Amino acid sequence: MKAIRVTRFGDPSVLELQDVPALIPNPGQVLVRLRAAGVNPVEAYVRTGKYARLPDLPYTPGTDGAGVVEISDSSTLPPGTRVYVTTSVTGTYAEQALCKPEEVHPLPDCISFEQGAALGVPYGTAAWGLFYRGFVRTGETLLIHGASGGVGLAAIQLACAKGARVFGTAGTQEGLNLVKQQGAEAAFNHREPEYLEKIKAATDGLGVDIILEMLANQNLGHDLTLLARRGRVVVVGSRGPVEIDARNIMAREADIRGMTLFTASPAERSEIYEAITAGLNDGSLNPIIGSKIPLGEAPRAHEQIMTSGARGKIVLTM
Repeated sequence: MKAIRVTRFGDPSVLELQDVPALIPNPGQVLVRLRAAGVNPVEAYVRTGKYARLPDLPYTPGTDGAGVVEISDSSTLPPGTRVYVTTSVTGTYAEQALCKPEEVHPLPDCISFEQGAALGVPYGTAAWGLFYRGFVRTGETLLIHGASGGVGLAAIQLACAKGARVFGTAGTQEGLNLVKQQGAEAAFNHREPEYLEKIKAATDGLGVDIILEMLANQNLGHDLTLLARRGRVVVVGSRGPVEIDARNIMAREADIRGMTLFTASPAERSEIYEAITAGLNDGSLNPIIGSKIPLGEAPRAHEQIMTSGARGKIVLTM
């Protein structure tokens, strides 16, 4: 089979398409024939060798994927079942992946394989940030910074289904249009110097209850000025240090909450993905694909994932 292999850490060129032996599952494992794999920023960070947790070399990147069960001894996941994968034993930038049964979830017929590959990290991260760290409630006002990317769009759909009032930011007109199409009440261009004042005006000066922040090193200081009393910022991503004025936290009795999906317990992950699967079936969740890139062009996907102006999820196709 074909797989992307990394034999040394470095720039995107270290992502090499290779022919490798077909995978053979151990008892209790599920072998999935993948049709698409999701590309996430964390995979680009790991590839550089500068991330906190690094795999042993060589390795196949990738957490998310979707395809068809090929070999399984699980009665609930017989061969031929359409599935999405939320993590794997062997990596998902490949034509096959070995998974534990709890990492494999039925994919509704109405959802494509490319959409299925957009679920694991983006929707799981959005759900963990909104409901387990941010505790967003019906009727609260939510601001999603970077709402046109994979996690941001997932958060819009999940928050709207919860009954929250949703605002989003993006950096292009196409991104702003997409944010509103997915259910946000208002979208703001974070490249405009006056966008913070526009957000404040949209809340009648009361501020937002919760902010889901994708790039804290750029936005966190400003976020704190947008919060309502006892508001909270959930930090999903950051690419460096940031300076803040702690008085903006004190005056509002606000909270800054970090998060990473990888701290979720198996029971919590099961709960999250059961709810996501239910949302796919009832139509409240519908993953948006921004780019489909062939597996062999994984370096281009990693270059693209680190640029601004996202409009949906980047996936590799087999």
